[in-house]
Amino acid sequence: MMSRGGGVLWRMERDLYWTFGMVLLPLYFQCGEMTDKKRYHDFPSFFKGMFHERVQKLSIDGGFTCPNRDGTKGTGGCTFCNNRSFNPEYCRATASVSRQIEEGRRFFARKYDGQKYLAYFQAYSNTYAPLDELRRKYEEALSCPDVVGLVIGTRPDAVDEEILDYIEGLARKCYVCIEYGVESVNDAVLARINRGHTFRDAETAIRMTAGRGIHIGAHLIFGLPGESPRSMLEGAVRLCDLPIEVLKLHQLQIIRDTRLADEYLADPSAFRLYSLDEYLDFVVEVIEHIRPDVYLERFVNQAPEEFLLAPKWGVKNFEFVAKLEKRLWERDGWQGKKYGMLNV
Repeated sequence: MMSRGGGVLWRMERDLYWTFGMVLLPLYFQCGEMTDKKRYHDFPSFFKGMFHERVQKLSIDGGFTCPNRDGTKGTGGCTFCNNRSFNPEYCRATASVSRQIEEGRRFFARKYDGQKYLAYFQAYSNTYAPLDELRRKYEEALSCPDVVGLVIGTRPDAVDEEILDYIEGLARKCYVCIEYGVESVNDAVLARINRGHTFRDAETAIRMTAGRGIHIGAHLIFGLPGESPRSMLEGAVRLCDLPIEVLKLHQLQIIRDTRLADEYLADPSAFRLYSLDEYLDFVVEVIEHIRPDVYLERFVNQAPEEFLLAPKWGVKNFEFVAKLEKRLWERDGWQGKKYGMLNV
């Protein structure tokens, strides 16, 4: 098991991987018999193999808040955030956890038969509550039929040893992933979007979580005001050099009824919004520079039309993935191809 102080064994395994794996990766991708394989670590495929059956995330609104909403670290929340833009209809904090899961199961049962579920505590910061409340809601979710694990979205400044000790115990019995919203490694950018935490907080939380049997995911947004392509690329590399397992990415979207939307409408020239082609090329650069064994779960997000101001690409997730895989083949790129070549 890795040490809780940052994963000593993880770093040793990583170094061995680079010694031998980096030699084999180009051969793997150039071999004619492997042309149907992806050129990056594809988390959805890995995820399916892990469970050997279809497993669907069910979004849950646990009724939590955030320290930059309740006055602890600020008010108003992140300037880009409007939870209504990504919460499904069945996900309402006014309903109990069990009721939300039941409604979600009915929704997905119309599409797929006999699947299992992960309770995805998604809205706001889902470790930001007293431990007794967390225990009650997590265990209510796990007691529901066909629920085989938890995915817990939270902020890096909303965990401590006591909470992680409890979640570690759950992870011994079922699948548990904590998804940390990091968003940027640039503290000035984090301050500008009213996050209320620093990248050091993210480093601390991730290292504190490592070695407990808890799967660790991290999330970045590309295109936040104050970022440059270089700073975002360096940030992705720095984040992936921490002991994370899964990385989720998406482009900055200007969502209605947010402070960021007010800023955008007042001065659109202050924002650097990517075209679809520009973003594709940038994501390829990221893939080529990051640690080769990090799983990539998502590259884009598309808010519903009624919420989205810009950019309006009109592309679905699977369509973007197809374009990305084509671009990687065209550029003869693969994950980790340029790992270690960027001075950060």
